[in-house]
Amino acid sequence: MNPKLSVIAAARGGWFTRADALEAGYSDSELRRRLQAGRWRRLSRDVYVEPSQWPADEHPWDRSKRLHLLMTRAVMHRMGPEAVVSHQSAAVLHGLPTWGLDLTKVHVTQVVGRPRSDTVTTVHRSRVGPDEITEVDGLRVVMPARAIAEAAGASSYEVGVVLGDAALHLQLVTHDDLVATADRHMYRSGAPAARAAARFADGLSESVGESRLRVLMANHNLPAPTLQAEIRDEDGRLIGRVDFLLCGTLIVEFDGALKYGNAADVVLAEKWREDRLRARGYRVIRTSWSDLEQPVVTADRIRRAV
Repeated sequence: MNPKLSVIAAARGGWFTRADALEAGYSDSELRRRLQAGRWRRLSRDVYVEPSQWPADEHPWDRSKRLHLLMTRAVMHRMGPEAVVSHQSAAVLHGLPTWGLDLTKVHVTQVVGRPRSDTVTTVHRSRVGPDEITEVDGLRVVMPARAIAEAAGASSYEVGVVLGDAALHLQLVTHDDLVATADRHMYRSGAPAARAAARFADGLSESVGESRLRVLMANHNLPAPTLQAEIRDEDGRLIGRVDFLLCGTLIVEFDGALKYGNAADVVLAEKWREDRLRARGYRVIRTSWSDLEQPVVTADRIRRAV
């Protein structure tokens, strides 16, 4: 990318248009060659990005988030001044997890005009009060609590719990704010799921996996766990903080991807910690992403241990 187009793309937040490329001195044939070679990538009709500086080993969900944020900027560039980023697009801008969110389209809300949808944008029509709007990286965005209620209503209860847990953990919202916002939008489609998720949300959950495991246990009527319980030895010294403690004696840990890495000393330290927990009379069950895809089997395994 030549310096002139680099300046234009930087000012736009990383994207540029065909008109920008032509103005910077590129021809249509050069644009096509760069697309074919993978040096540029098409976001939507006449909107492009240069991915050369992106991490080569970027996880698919991070790449999806990156592309959605770029597309959100491009969409808002052509929207009217009253438009505000909403739903899952707002959740992404607030830094919330993207698990379970459909990021194929940018979601925008405006007061006037008809609701509409095209290949890259879904425009909702709804009133948005001044107290429901904030600014993120120069874009008008609905507040986190409203974004969570909208995204949960458009997706699922489980997604709402994941978003609510994360927002509470990051201190973006209060629990009262989550509940009040979900109740205020009680007549929207999907509102029952959003309201239930707001009430179940808990900021002590520290990851998507932990939030989903909480939902799994509740769905299968397992005893309510204590989150992030501190276990101490007979002298009061901390052995460790565990993800879930059920019935005072059963520890359930969620092992996310790459939690311990490959370092032998880290693995041994975790084993030593678990041995000390067992020596104190606790039972330990470890779960992972694959267990979340087998909810009945996983719930039965925990129930038998209880």
